[in-house]
Amino acid sequence: MTLNIQGIRIPDSKMAREAQELVRDTESELLFNHSSRVYYWGALAGQQRGLVVDSELLYIGCMFHDMGLTQDHCSCDKRFEVDGANAARDFMQQHHIAQADIDKVWTAIALHTTPGIPEFMDPVIALVTAGVEMDVLGINYEGYSPELRDAVVSAHPRTPQFKEDIINAFYHGIKDKPQTTFGNVKADVIADKQPGFDKGNFCSIIRNSHWSA
Repeated sequence: MTLNIQGIRIPDSKMAREAQELVRDTESELLFNHSSRVYYWGALAGQQRGLVVDSELLYIGCMFHDMGLTQDHCSCDKRFEVDGANAARDFMQQHHIAQADIDKVWTAIALHTTPGIPEFMDPVIALVTAGVEMDVLGINYEGYSPELRDAVVSAHPRTPQFKEDIINAFYHGIKDKPQTTFGNVKADVIADKQPGFDKGNFCSIIRNSHWSA
């Protein structure tokens, strides 16, 4: 039975059903449940903010946001967010979705680890990040009643050690391409797992550039 919470439920469309099946078959149970919770947190945040959002596009963005951490969709040279965004783009193109809507979902996934920007953009973009921030960082935790939190987590459970499990999932998805973490929060993940990791220094790069002054 699909969870219906304050009128929010997983869209009952061919594309949404196929997305759910694909993500379930591709991601670990940890990431699948995380992505499912992100959808509900994001949609509920939209209600809180009075935003009108296309629930199908929001669902695709939430479900694909971590696909770049999987072996099937991980590149050797791109940020995992871009890999996930590209996977969502390819999937949506198969369903003949308008390019403008594909662009919204692509941007939502690409920016979901870049705080301070998505909240000012289209609701699809803003709410994917809001859902991720709630589930991983607990941002706006008190904005959801205990009853809402329990309902979402009961339908899509967190692992007993979710905080460490999700950090490990991030690490295993990016550890072989640390250059993609420069200037991003994922550099903290590698530094946490690899003491002595050099994140790179923005000011040093400027000073060592080819410009003479």
